[in-house]
Amino acid sequence: MKIDDAAARLEALGNRTRLQIYRALVRAGRPGMPVGRLQVKLKIPASTLSHHIKTLVSVGLVSQVRESTTLICHANYDAMQGLVDFLVAECCADESECKDAATAA
Repeated sequence: MKIDDAAARLEALGNRTRLQIYRALVRAGRPGMPVGRLQVKLKIPASTLSHHIKTLVSVGLVSQVRESTTLICHANYDAMQGLVDFLVAECCADESECKDAATAA
């Protein structure tokens, strides 16, 4: 993952409302959650919810699928895993004890 993509995703999640939306979608699992249910669950006005979902969609953390008249939001688990992997990819890379343990193995 490029550092600019990681920064954009972290910036999107740095907003309290967007983080609440994303966590609710992660909790919903692979089936996702209709926008209307998300709005009721989080008690967010429709226009505000739409604005925040748009931001999460633009950075690739959320996708939307229309099923008849219902708009379903889904957390993008691959993007989430990619972000987590990016954050821990170089964990302890500059720590000499960590390097010694890795070369001994």
